[in-house]
Amino acid sequence: MHRTFVFFNQPYALVLRVLSAMALAVWAVLSPAWASTAAICEARSGPQRTPVIELFTSEGCSSCPPADQWLSTLKGQPVVAQAFHVGYWDYIGWVDRFATQAHTARQNDIARANRLFNIYTPQVVRDGKDWPRWRTERLLQGDQAAAYSGIKFLNPVASASQAQAPAQASITLQRVAQSDQYTARIIPGNGVSNWSAYWTVTEHGHNSKVKAGENKGEFLQHDFVVRQYVPVGRYEGAQTLSFASIAPTPGHARQINVVVHDSRSGEPLQALSLMCD
Repeated sequence: MHRTFVFFNQPYALVLRVLSAMALAVWAVLSPAWASTAAICEARSGPQRTPVIELFTSEGCSSCPPADQWLSTLKGQPVVAQAFHVGYWDYIGWVDRFATQAHTARQNDIARANRLFNIYTPQVVRDGKDWPRWRTERLLQGDQAAAYSGIKFLNPVASASQAQAPAQASITLQRVAQSDQYTARIIPGNGVSNWSAYWTVTEHGHNSKVKAGENKGEFLQHDFVVRQYVPVGRYEGAQTLSFASIAPTPGHARQINVVVHDSRSGEPLQALSLMCD
């Protein structure tokens, strides 16, 4: 008995550490919460401003499908693209299930900023500005255009090359563990006094068989569909924003987007997308 007591007394701390490590290893294997912290999904913005493309569209608009198809060509490209479906054509006979009043409110805000007399579909907005010549002008310029010269949406009748504007803010976008919670660390650039932002959740691969209205009988396919739009307040200096997204739609890849813009002009300072498994 005395021997046994002396054996445990001498290396007692070492034995405890070994046993604790073994228990921790077993718990790490069995605990889903522990395992989830190891999976990090994060994106960081670069030195150049990422183009922000907003399409205002409707399944009840007969001239919208070509714009929807054009937007789909931007998949995988260095842009933040978003299809805001609006509902003011629902009265024709087909209710667009992706439309919300908040999307129409955003389009009205853009119209006021651009001094437009009305809103319309399809409308393409590039970096906060109405872009009626989206069919014939380059989306990317300078080095970015050269890097993607084989992509169909880079029209050969484009205007002279011009470097993409430098970013006026930096963004670090991250998912919190394996949840539907996200954070964005925003650091405005020098000379930026006030900034605002908005979040969107966009999904790919949606389709509809239209049974009424102007597109009756058409099979419409959509990418970058805005399923959630959340504008946030007005800020000064660096801030960390938090966002709770809606649950993903099974079978549809999705992106979490944050757009940081000047509070007064609405011009984007920087934008970033994040796609997690």
